[in-house]
Amino acid sequence: MIAPRSHLVFCSLVAASVLFGCWASDALAQSEESAPRAAQTKMKKAAPAVHKVAIQVDQNDKGVMDLALNNARNIIDYYKDKGEPVAIEIVTYGPGLHMLRTDTSPVKDRIAPMALENPNIKFIACGNTQANQSKAEGKPISLISEAKVMPSGVVRLIELQKQGYAYIRP
Repeated sequence: MIAPRSHLVFCSLVAASVLFGCWASDALAQSEESAPRAAQTKMKKAAPAVHKVAIQVDQNDKGVMDLALNNARNIIDYYKDKGEPVAIEIVTYGPGLHMLRTDTSPVKDRIAPMALENPNIKFIACGNTQANQSKAEGKPISLISEAKVMPSGVVRLIELQKQGYAYIRP
């Protein structure tokens, strides 16, 4: 009597395995069919590439600083109208560091609202220049809150160009 019952259990297990195998096979086939569609959907919805721009300011000249800010504004507006993202770094060094100094910047009133409106714009200050100006003037050189100090402005421009940033010098 035990043999027929174990045979019945065995047959039930085999039948369940076959049914599960068919179900798993169908599920796998469906997922493989939907995989290309999912990949196509992802490709269609891929975010546009970020346009990257580095703008150099190396002169203590309000006109040059205004031009750099105008260029940045025009670039931002252009790509915003197209629905495309843009990242901009305005890199200051040498006499251009005055653009980001709290005591001498002729354009600091333009920078604060621009930075608030555009989180993808950065204002880079050369640490070498800051140290040299501080030494020459015998006092610490303070920068506006939007400024991010990098060790070297020139090296930052080199790094950005290696990362595919377009280089603009107003």
